[in-house]
Amino acid sequence: MSPTGSILETSALHKSYRMGREEVPVLHGIDFSLEPGDFGAIMGPSGSGKSTLLNILGCLDRPTRGEYRIEGRQVSGLSEDELADLRSERIGFVFQSFQLLPRLNLFENVELPLRYLGIPKAERRRKVSEMMERLGIGDRGKHVPAEVSGGQRQRAAVARALVKDPAILLADEPTGNLDSTTTAEVLDLFDQLNREGNTILLITHEAEVASRARRRWKILDGRMEEIA
Repeated sequence: MSPTGSILETSALHKSYRMGREEVPVLHGIDFSLEPGDFGAIMGPSGSGKSTLLNILGCLDRPTRGEYRIEGRQVSGLSEDELADLRSERIGFVFQSFQLLPRLNLFENVELPLRYLGIPKAERRRKVSEMMERLGIGDRGKHVPAEVSGGQRQRAAVARALVKDPAILLADEPTGNLDSTTTAEVLDLFDQLNREGNTILLITHEAEVASRARRRWKILDGRMEEIA
C-alpha cells in the first residue's frame, strides 16, 4: 500500500500514439487517485480518452510518460509477465459484452480466474459457490450464458471478477447492453458491493450511471477533472 493509502494513483500521466511520422496525444497529464472503499465513475463521450485511460489503469497498456501506481507499486517499469500477474491477481474486470465463454456454464466461467491462479479444486468450488450465492445466481451455475438473462450474465461476470478478491473492480460500460430495469438492478448490485467494502471504478458515457457513484470525474479531450 502506498503512503497515501491509494489503491490507484496516477501523476502527470500522458499517453500518445504514433501515426506515421506524427505523434498523436490522447491523455494530457492525468492526476488521479482512488482510495480503498471508493465507488468512482469516470464519465466521458466517445473519443474523450476514457478507454485509453482504462487500458492503462487495467495494466493492458503503458503510459508514454508519467507515473502509475497500484497499491503503491510503480507499474511503469514492470515486465509483460509482471503486468499479467498484477492484472490476474489484483484487478477484476467487468465488460459491457460480459465476455463469458459460451460453451462453459456459469459456474465454470466464474471459476476460470481461480484455475489460472492455481487454486486447488475444493477451494475453487467453495469460493465460486459462495460468490454466486452472494450475487443471487447460485441456482444458475449449470446454465450456459445463452440460457440466462442479460442481468444474470452480468452478475456472473461480476462474480468472476470478484471471486479472486481483487484490490479493485474495473467496470467498462457495464450496463451498455442492458435495458433500464436490468441496468438499475446491476447498479444496485454495485452499490451493495461497495457497501460491503469493495473498491469500484466505473467507466461510462451515461450521466445517470455515473450519478450512482460517490466520486465522479469527467474526461474530455484527454484531460480529466473531478466533479464536485
